[in-house]
Amino acid sequence: MLGGGGEGGWLNDQRKIGLGLTACGLLFGIIGMVLFFDRGLIAMGNLLFLAGLSTTIGFSNTIQFFMRRKNRKGSLFYLGGCAIVIYGWTVFGLVLEAYGFWLLFCEFFPTALQFFRQVPILGKFLDLPIIKMIINRVAPMGGLPTTENKRY
Repeated sequence: MLGGGGEGGWLNDQRKIGLGLTACGLLFGIIGMVLFFDRGLIAMGNLLFLAGLSTTIGFSNTIQFFMRRKNRKGSLFYLGGCAIVIYGWTVFGLVLEAYGFWLLFCEFFPTALQFFRQVPILGKFLDLPIIKMIINRVAPMGGLPTTENKRY
């Protein structure tokens, strides 16, 4: 039993399906990039990723996440990149998507890195001096800069 039991557990069946859809979306996106930026696979990966996110945290929470004031810029770049990939400019759309993804999830990266550092084999890889130097520049343990607009 993974989720702590019952329907009220953290990892209920709906969240398992959502995480599976999200993982398939990421896999389709990676395969699409490996196969010379195949537009169809990347577009399918985007749809699966968004469907998985909606299934995992709920539709209304997904809408709230993308519409938060501090996430609007990232949402615009990510969803605009998805639309441009579907339109046919795959590389340009992926660049916009990557920037939007960074803006949306940059505050989560230090937490994810801390988790990955505790995984036995991956932790040793992340502790290599060159990898550690790169990671500390990109995602220092003190946190990443916030994406909120500061008014002076």
